[in-house]
Amino acid sequence: MSCGQTILDYGLRSIGIGARLLPKADITLCEQVVLIGSGMIWNVYLALIAVTLGFFSATMLATAKASSNPIFERPARAFIFLFRGSPLFIQFFFGYELFVILPKVGFDIPLGFTTITVETAWFTKAWLGALIVLFFNTTAYSAEIFYGALRSVPSGDIEAAESFGMSGFKRFRRIIWPTLLRLAWPSYTNEAIFLFHATALVFFTGFPAWQQRGDALYYSNYFAEKTFNPFVAYPIVAGYFILFTLVIIFVFSRVNRRLNRHIAPELRSRVRYRPQIIR
Repeated sequence: MSCGQTILDYGLRSIGIGARLLPKADITLCEQVVLIGSGMIWNVYLALIAVTLGFFSATMLATAKASSNPIFERPARAFIFLFRGSPLFIQFFFGYELFVILPKVGFDIPLGFTTITVETAWFTKAWLGALIVLFFNTTAYSAEIFYGALRSVPSGDIEAAESFGMSGFKRFRRIIWPTLLRLAWPSYTNEAIFLFHATALVFFTGFPAWQQRGDALYYSNYFAEKTFNPFVAYPIVAGYFILFTLVIIFVFSRVNRRLNRHIAPELRSRVRYRPQIIR
């Protein structure tokens, strides 16, 4: 089988498109690269959805923690402390066990033009259950980053906005939030990178791969067992993670440049990747 045919057969296998059976004998390097790359679709999916939803949730959680009202401030502090104080690996297992005990029922969500049936059994699948855990985790870490940036917003900027008669929401939208993002973005970039790397942990948790449609670690582990040579499959998956990390750094650097466009180039904060060995 040529490498081109392998790409056609296995390029989208992780999402159910292409050949169903995995190669079991005479496994080629091309098959390993293609199938592990196919599994990266799930890693990108988990990271992209969790970071996108977590960004907005973290903003609200940070403002709640900075609020003088204890009704908002105390639950926000408790949530952040809970998910920052416990290991992500434990959160995966606890979340899976919690979803398992949910009653296996379904409920309908009418959308007007159609109706979607949501089954609670989906929570035990990696594509939803693991995503929820990652979402909560990155929300807590990002909220703490945004909270620190929020407290660092120059008081003079806020006083100037008040002197112009800006209302509370308008002041937050026009002055506080852009400054918050500018101050927090380098640290938030590291959080996005760490979350993407954390998607590799999903394979080792209780969330099962559906119909052998797993992530990159699923396929690399499969090839390591079949070929008895882990020094091919695991470096391939590491190479994919490095490649996507470079993409994240590039995208976030462009956003950082946009946020700091009004600042002199020599005074701009730069996005630097600082790997977190221990979290």
